[in-house]
Amino acid sequence: MPPLSQRCCQSASAGDNGVREQEQRGVGSEPVGGARARCGGGGEPAGAAQPQRRAGARPAAYRSLADANTAASSGFLAGGQEPEATRKRYEKDIRTAAAKLVTAAANSEPGSASADTITKLNKLLPQYKGLVERARANNRQGFPLGGAYLRYANDKMQKEMLPAAEDLYTSENRRLRSDYAAATPYPWAAIALGLLVLGALAWTQRRHYRRTNRVLNHGLAAATAAAAVVLLWLVVGHSVARAGLDSSYDHGVRSLNVLHDAQIASLKARGNETLTLVSRGAETVDVGGEPKDRFDVDFQKSMSDLTEGLAEAAALADDTAGEKPVTTATGNMKVWKSRHLEARRADDAGDYQGALDRIIGTPAQKPTGECFDGVDDNLDLALRHEEREFRQSAGDGLGAMTGLPVGAAVLAVLGAAGAVLGIGRRLSEYR
Repeated sequence: MPPLSQRCCQSASAGDNGVREQEQRGVGSEPVGGARARCGGGGEPAGAAQPQRRAGARPAAYRSLADANTAASSGFLAGGQEPEATRKRYEKDIRTAAAKLVTAAANSEPGSASADTITKLNKLLPQYKGLVERARANNRQGFPLGGAYLRYANDKMQKEMLPAAEDLYTSENRRLRSDYAAATPYPWAAIALGLLVLGALAWTQRRHYRRTNRVLNHGLAAATAAAAVVLLWLVVGHSVARAGLDSSYDHGVRSLNVLHDAQIASLKARGNETLTLVSRGAETVDVGGEPKDRFDVDFQKSMSDLTEGLAEAAALADDTAGEKPVTTATGNMKVWKSRHLEARRADDAGDYQGALDRIIGTPAQKPTGECFDGVDDNLDLALRHEEREFRQSAGDGLGAMTGLPVGAAVLAVLGAAGAVLGIGRRLSEYR
């Protein structure tokens, strides 16, 4: 157990059962928030319809919930009176998550698995908010029980709410893949029909030539030209559209998924980092036969996921605009790891205040919060860039099909008229 506040650890651990009993009875809710800063000059701050909605499904609810959890722990760690910006951030995240659940409910099929998941999240959200509010109330009065409430709120988020939000994302991703699978195949039936029409017109003209020795029938030639144009338009249009859709997936959806995963990993890492100081060693896990702080172990895992995610995002970036924010985020992450080690050394040495300053201190104290914000802001920049590329590629694919239905109909009418006129002229010779 880390050498910090044995009394608080014992009191908080003893309070966990009481927290669970009160939570089962239902609790009220009042939001809390989290703070933001800047790390080592880490870059600029952050400031096709169906596939686009599906590609952004996860950050809509999942990211808001994960960020709310991070903000709640940051606000708690700041003391009884958390910063106003922290509180507002938490409130905004909760409002966003609730609004996105309403939207998701409106778009889901009644009785579907997605509808059941949304119902579950709607029940868990007020419970989570109530636990956070109880943690705040106890924290303001200096009661160690507040830490137990916050840890239980974090467990509810990590073990129940985020997995449920992940299920929603997985469902939407399946539908996205289904959309792509339905959109990319060639219209073989239409192509076969076009070839059949061209073959019939060619046979008719050859027969006309052999019987009359006339090389060309203007009406039938016009019909053949119209059919050929429609068929060519169909094949080329679908080829360009397919290339656009493939590009939107390769250079949009794949990058978006990787960046989303990296951003969630950074949010989880930040939340676990602050909870390490909140819990003060109250919860440990066995690692290689040695007890380790549970939240610090989770922090290391999340940072490992973030490292892998940023490396993959950099490999997928296909231009400078997409690569630059990922590179900057990677630099911020490296500084974050270095500062976190300093905070852990201070904590292990019994300097709790020193560790606290290195996590949520002022800019002069070079806290890890600056680095987290640098990672988060630059990932936002990268996500916006990839979303623009996705929309552009998907839009290009859609643009290739513009006018095809109307144009094909007009040309079909003209072709039919040409065939009728050509055959009619031939028949009139026998009158």
